[in-house]
Amino acid sequence: MHISKVDLNLFTVFETIYTEGSVTRASQKLLLTQPAISHALNRLRIIFEDPLFTRQGHAMVSTPLARNIIEPVRQALRGLEVTLADAGKFDAMLANKQFNLALRDVLESTVLPPLLKNITEQAPQVSLAAIQVERRELVSELAAGSIDLAIDMLLPLPNEIRRQKIVQDTTVVIARKDHPAIKKGKLDLDTYLQAEHVLASSRRKGMGLEDFELSRLGLQRRIRLRCQHYFAACRVASQTDLLLTMPEGYARIANQQFGNQILPLPLPMPSWDVYLYWHENVENDPANRWLREQVTAAFLTKLK
Repeated sequence: MHISKVDLNLFTVFETIYTEGSVTRASQKLLLTQPAISHALNRLRIIFEDPLFTRQGHAMVSTPLARNIIEPVRQALRGLEVTLADAGKFDAMLANKQFNLALRDVLESTVLPPLLKNITEQAPQVSLAAIQVERRELVSELAAGSIDLAIDMLLPLPNEIRRQKIVQDTTVVIARKDHPAIKKGKLDLDTYLQAEHVLASSRRKGMGLEDFELSRLGLQRRIRLRCQHYFAACRVASQTDLLLTMPEGYARIANQQFGNQILPLPLPMPSWDVYLYWHENVENDPANRWLREQVTAAFLTKLK
């Protein structure tokens, strides 16, 4: 018989009768009537095709089958009790779990080192998988639980996706150390517009955010190179006179080995707001809440 066809409460009755040795005492302990206990016992007898208990005087004596199954039943009941007791808890030190985190590659270098450091100290058996998810699939992936959290820019997502702003980054310009057009570490708008630029974008075409801001002012810059990753663009900037516009947080990490100048962008530019996303069905999940706390702490560490 499949377990789906069995009332698991029957095993609580079975274990209590076995422990108490009496239908009367079992009914008192479980706060059930004696007829209800007797009815449950009869159902168990049909399932196992065995009397399970025989009456000898005032005592219920277990049969050999009952003695054989009592320990597995007790272990199963204890396992369920532990599961129910721990349902609202998450012990990071004991947890053995993998979390899946969706984020763009530009954020991997900034958040993963401090995040993994914190998690390794607090949860030695917890692992992370950083994956990239198409933005159009983000809602379904979060709803299905195939990813636990997502980190991205502000996106037009439905209300079922909860969000929290975790960092506000500024935009800077990268130029090689001895760039001939930049004097004394100063970059003005005219110099910026006269220079040629490298644009880092995962999209095949379209303007960057800085180009939208320029267009609002009736201005335009010349894109000499379009590439996919900021790291490659930083290297190009280090060996040419092309300028690169990018978020400051990643700029300071990616340019450590290149020695490029990091200059303020000489035009008004909205901040790069980074958000943490999760599905409403894990809003109160202890494990997910713990992971959200770790991600938030990692971004605070990165900014120090």
